[in-house]
Amino acid sequence: MELMDKLEILADAAKYDAACTSSGLDRAGRPGTTGNTTFAGCCHTFSADGRCVSLLKVLMTNVCAYDCAYCVNRRSNDVPRAAFTPRELCELTMGFYRRNYIEGLFLSSAVLLDPDYTTERMVEALRLLREEYRFGGYIHAKAIPGADPQLVERLGLLADRLSVNIELPSETSLSRLAPDKHKAGILRPMGQIAQRTAQSRRELAVYRHAPAFAPAGQSTQMIIGATPETDLHILRLTEGLYRKYSLKRVFFSAYLPVVPDPRLPAVTAKPPLLREHRLYQADWLLRFYQFSAAEILNEEEPNFDPYLDPKCNWALRHPEFFPVEVNTATKAQLLRVPGIGPKSVQRILIARRQQHLGMDELKRIGVVLKRARYFITCNGKAPVRGTRAEVAAALLDPNAFGVGMRQLSLDDFLPTALPGAAPLVHQLADSGMDAREAARIARQEALTCLTKRL
Repeated sequence: MELMDKLEILADAAKYDAACTSSGLDRAGRPGTTGNTTFAGCCHTFSADGRCVSLLKVLMTNVCAYDCAYCVNRRSNDVPRAAFTPRELCELTMGFYRRNYIEGLFLSSAVLLDPDYTTERMVEALRLLREEYRFGGYIHAKAIPGADPQLVERLGLLADRLSVNIELPSETSLSRLAPDKHKAGILRPMGQIAQRTAQSRRELAVYRHAPAFAPAGQSTQMIIGATPETDLHILRLTEGLYRKYSLKRVFFSAYLPVVPDPRLPAVTAKPPLLREHRLYQADWLLRFYQFSAAEILNEEEPNFDPYLDPKCNWALRHPEFFPVEVNTATKAQLLRVPGIGPKSVQRILIARRQQHLGMDELKRIGVVLKRARYFITCNGKAPVRGTRAEVAAALLDPNAFGVGMRQLSLDDFLPTALPGAAPLVHQLADSGMDAREAARIARQEALTCLTKRL
């Protein structure tokens, strides 16, 4: 098989890893020009300083010994199979790098024969890149659960970041949909990576030439919507992973029905993209806003509100916390205000040392006053007063209604987010009504439902 044919197969098989975003660009070379772009393998991610960088995102192989129900590469699925040799992967990476297509490598793999054999091939490819080809670019490698700890150690000394996919939110779901994988086998390398990364940092603090182990830390990914766990269960798991394994990031991947299986949701079901979006919002609250999972969701309401983002929903349910006086509130109090983020909080704390802040100053600082004005006072004066229903109406999330600057359509969210209003909206849309007017009706129905719950 030609190398580019392998690349097309293995880059397509890697697209379900939610660690970065594909560019989707395909421009062929032209006479008299140098270089081109290709859809196969190139994706975008973001560096620590905010730069957008390109990575070659591929699998070492898509030949898999496992039969996970949700995976396109499972052994019982009839798809074209391919595998890179370590040397082929190195030549491909260096060829892309020299042409300035990429700045790094994202390497994952299906399980060829067994975890140890697969990891050995990945280690050899990275060893060649680092030692023979002298490649100093960014490398993100997926550790294979069940591999020997010594192989994970060698992988971490060659890669900048490691990740172990936790796959599904519970051991019950894992045993039902991925019988070859086990919770202990997934958590063991995560614990090893966390412990070894912390040890490496201590060693580097003493001796700067000590070998660095996964200096960019580790991350994980879980599939959302293929199993019946609640959002509360997923959020508690996420919080526990951050606390116990010091993860840099937990990625959520909305379930895509790529392989038909009776144990999975129907293939006609749409990806739970709104639910994935809410989980990322809540994940942000855990990492940067000093929230806990128990504050965002509870046993009485274990799932996210489809109409309000988690922070606005918390604010509406805790009126005793508001209003917050921006000129005297603590950092923790300011972080709880919708429309005020960590950067805005820092600017407020600095600016109010010199002056009393009003609405004009907050706007220049970057506060989203469209949300914050309902929850703050400036020098004792409330910018806007309103009932809880009026505030809820102003805070309704437009992402739940399919209008605005989005790629998704009205059909994407209404059937699940607003089951009572969906038939009416679609009936009006079929009669020729403008999509915005149909969405307005949906917003009104959502507000009615929300007001009843409040």
